[in-house]
Amino acid sequence: MNAPVNAPAELLIDSAAGPARVTTPAPREVWWELASLDVDTHVTQTPTWLDCLCATGPYQEASRLYEFEDGSRMVLPLVRRRRRPQWLGAEESWPAEWGIGGPLAPGGVGPAKAQALFDDLAGRHALRVGVRFRPGDTEVWEKAAPAGFRPESHMTQVVCLDGGFGTVWESRFHTRVRRDVRRAEKSDVEVEVDRAGRLVPVFHELYEKSIERWAVQQHEPLTLARWRRRRAFPSQRLAAVATGFGEACSIWVAWYAGRPAAAIVVLRHGRHAKLWRAAMDRELAHPVRATSLLNRLAIEEACLADCGSYDMGESSPGSSLAHFKEGFGADTCASPRYVRERLPVSAAERALRTVVKRAIRFKDA
Repeated sequence: MNAPVNAPAELLIDSAAGPARVTTPAPREVWWELASLDVDTHVTQTPTWLDCLCATGPYQEASRLYEFEDGSRMVLPLVRRRRRPQWLGAEESWPAEWGIGGPLAPGGVGPAKAQALFDDLAGRHALRVGVRFRPGDTEVWEKAAPAGFRPESHMTQVVCLDGGFGTVWESRFHTRVRRDVRRAEKSDVEVEVDRAGRLVPVFHELYEKSIERWAVQQHEPLTLARWRRRRAFPSQRLAAVATGFGEACSIWVAWYAGRPAAAIVVLRHGRHAKLWRAAMDRELAHPVRATSLLNRLAIEEACLADCGSYDMGESSPGSSLAHFKEGFGADTCASPRYVRERLPVSAAERALRTVVKRAIRFKDA
């Protein structure tokens, strides 16, 4: 799956790291080369992820390749809104709900090149420019960020897989998680894994049940909950991801009493595995701890594939979901987002959301 892109454009810039050539969109062969050389590349920093985003949302590619005098190169995954003037649009890496973006740079990024990227983005004409950086890169970007870029706090919970599954099971899984997994294994739960997209409809069936449960938990009208969730996660998106990633996209489904009880979607690139989506029928899944079993199996598979981490995604600090992930040994890692806006659009959006939440007595889960 390849998203349509404009013909590449090149320009020369004077940067804090010296003269640099910028090519946009970034040539795919170079992007893939850097993704293979940068061992910290996440699933969500690959061209495949961008293609899925553009195929299922109102976006087009705006990625940027930076080539410096010393021969080093850096790619910034980036998209912009389609059918919108640049001065009214956004250029982001990534939009909300699409996780960690940020540049790929084999060998790391020093202060001068970090400054070069921020200076280039500061000159963009878009109403909003935003980049969410991956864990481990935070210090250099924090020091380089100019005053015009506002930091937004984000985190992700990551299970370290060093030492193999035996070490993860014995030393990182909490006792309660091991107990839950054994409970599931003793029940009549049957697990199926699909790497061809066949179980996409089953996942969506469970996802609709999850939306209903979340609406009740959050005191949110079901119609609003469905509109909001489907807007963030369109029905065609999982099918696009399953097709784009192929065998690197695994849909795990736990069946109980002949019915789907829980499902998770796990993506993989290089040494990184990512728990992307999860859904369940709580009445079926919770008594037999089906979701715990699915994550245990996915983590074991990631270990066998020589992955170094299992990214379980972002959660609200102190929430029950964060507590669930901590049970698998997930550490909380900072993954900040830096935003530059020409008008206070985000503040207005937050104020509007606050008003709506108060009106419906919304409860954050």
